[in-house]
Amino acid sequence: MNTLENVGTVPAAAGDTPLVNRVRHVRSDELDGYAAISGSTVGSKRLWMGRVENPPLSATDNHHHGASEAGIFVVSGHPVFVFHDGTQEVRITADPGDFVLVPPFVPHREENPDPDEPVVVVIARTTQEPIKVSVPELYQYQGAEAG
Repeated sequence: MNTLENVGTVPAAAGDTPLVNRVRHVRSDELDGYAAISGSTVGSKRLWMGRVENPPLSATDNHHHGASEAGIFVVSGHPVFVFHDGTQEVRITADPGDFVLVPPFVPHREENPDPDEPVVVVIARTTQEPIKVSVPELYQYQGAEAG
């Protein structure tokens, strides 16, 4: 068996289509903004992954990710994920090493209440691009799958 080191670690040249018949390696200093794995970075067809950092004492707006599921892995910090269960706001505090699933169309926001430490998360989405739809308030999603 032949082993080649560092094959596929060089980003495609401008205008080139990334190769899709090999494993691709995206180094942390090669991210395209937040995106690490996407159609534009490595030729991914159905997956988007990226790294996001939320500064201390910050919060996103209320939003959902359309038809995309979002899987979140907490690298560092203690993010708070806020959504509405139909009766009240629910707050989930996550710790490093935790995973969080945000179902499609579920309005939520992320908060970092820590005054000193940023939150770093890795996000995987089931759509090619990072969909974010802002909404004026949190509400319980009443889609076909909601019971």
